[in-house]
Amino acid sequence: MSTDQATATIPARLDFDEHAADFSRAMAHLDKAATKELDRAGIEPLMRELIRVRASQLNGCAYCVDMHTKDARAAGEDEQRLYAVPVWRETPFFSARERAALALTESVTQAPTTHVPDQDFAQAADVFSESELAAIVSLIVTINAWNAIGVTTRAWLPGSYQP
Repeated sequence: MSTDQATATIPARLDFDEHAADFSRAMAHLDKAATKELDRAGIEPLMRELIRVRASQLNGCAYCVDMHTKDARAAGEDEQRLYAVPVWRETPFFSARERAALALTESVTQAPTTHVPDQDFAQAADVFSESELAAIVSLIVTINAWNAIGVTTRAWLPGSYQP
C-alpha cells in the first residue's frame, strides 16, 4: 500500500483484556494447553498455522488472519500456499495430512451447519493418530474461541501484531 492511500479506522468495541481479565488469562492458558498437546503429538508448526489461518478466515477474524499469516511466514510457510488456503481443495499445494486437517477445521468451525460429517472425521482419522487428532481438535476449538472474542469485541486491531 502506498503512503498516500488512506487507511480505514476500525474502532475496538470493547477492551476485552481489561474488562474480562480473568477470562482472557484463562484463554491464554487454554491456548498453552492446546500448544502442549500439539507439541506432544508432534504436529508440525506450519500445519498449526494453516489450521489457525483457515478457521480465522471462516470466522472473519481480521486480527487472527493477520497474526497467523505472519506467524506462518516467520515459520517458513510459502506465500503461494498462504494465498491458496481459502481455495485449498482446488490446488495441488497441500499434502494429504494438511488437506485432512483443513477439511476438519472447516467442519468443526462450521459445526452448527455441518455437524462435523463422518467423512471429514474419518479422513482425518485415516492420516492422524488419535493423539494427533485430539491435539488438532484442541487447536481448532481454541482458535475458534479466540476468533469469537476477536470478531465480537474487535479488541485487537489487525496490523498491530508483531511476531
